[in-house]
Amino acid sequence: MATKAPMSQITFPYDTPPEQGHMTEVAPGIHWIRLPLPMKLDHVNIYALEDGEGWTLVDTGFNSARGREIWADLLAGPLQGKPVHRVIVTHHHPDHVGMAGWLQSAHGAGLWTTRTAWLFARMLTLDVQAVWPQETLLFYRRAGMDRAFYDKRRAERPFNFADVVAPMPLGFHRISEGDVLRIGARDFTVRLGHGHAPDHITLWSKDVVIAGDQVIPGISSNLGVYATEPEADPVGEWLQSCEKLRPFARPDHLVLPGHKLPFYGLETRLNQLIDNHHTALNRLIAHLETPHTAAQCFQPLFRRKISDGEYGLALVEAVGHLNHLHRIGQVTRRRGENDAWLWQRR
Repeated sequence: MATKAPMSQITFPYDTPPEQGHMTEVAPGIHWIRLPLPMKLDHVNIYALEDGEGWTLVDTGFNSARGREIWADLLAGPLQGKPVHRVIVTHHHPDHVGMAGWLQSAHGAGLWTTRTAWLFARMLTLDVQAVWPQETLLFYRRAGMDRAFYDKRRAERPFNFADVVAPMPLGFHRISEGDVLRIGARDFTVRLGHGHAPDHITLWSKDVVIAGDQVIPGISSNLGVYATEPEADPVGEWLQSCEKLRPFARPDHLVLPGHKLPFYGLETRLNQLIDNHHTALNRLIAHLETPHTAAQCFQPLFRRKISDGEYGLALVEAVGHLNHLHRIGQVTRRRGENDAWLWQRR
């Protein structure tokens, strides 16, 4: 079990995550589980909270044959065959909601989440596309997607939410801002964030904050724009959320993120994230002294070469930063070749 380290800097009480099929107790009654993901960010953190004679789980991982096998081993082994009373889903992204429907239908768990997360997840599992929608292809062209990458993606079957998210039964328990959830011996206050996902749940007790993807150590949450809401400003929403959460952060809060390692130093991390994004926005404004598409803005934003496996996420995040600068009046845009927006500082 971790020892509290009340200090202003970011510290990590654990050097390594639990092995697959095992869990680590990180605070009395709170256990850390890590599940694999088939992508560059190759894992998601799950938390199992002792809750009376059973468990409350926070997030779930992808739905897959391997995922169900891992969960079956966890339920029979470390979770001691005790019932899962409820699953709290922090937000609607597949690595967090993927197994929620299976845990509901196969194991009788109740689903607790925000109305927004439930509606998004259930809608997207029902929206199966055999070919790319024209709106999505236009969005990619507007972002200036590399032509070879665009042609390759267009020729492939599109990713569908239902590929990695189990069917979701009707019915859920709604979580709202300011709710207090009693889980085991702790009361958790619900504080919602935005930007990475709408109505993202964070859970705050006296000694533990379950942060999901709202606050992650070492990397920033992806702040992407998609064809479903092409004028969205996730960067602005996320910065506002960081400012909103910062006054509640205490040095002795153990933060349990959706990825990477648990840590102390929440206020410091929030300050870092706010400063890093403002610095990136300033670099982007300087880059836009001459017109560029979103796809031509990777270097000032990320300051490294973007691999093919990261290209899609980098592109939607570049659009997110450009939309924010446009929203606050720092840049203009005009239509260029092949429908692409050309962005330039004002």
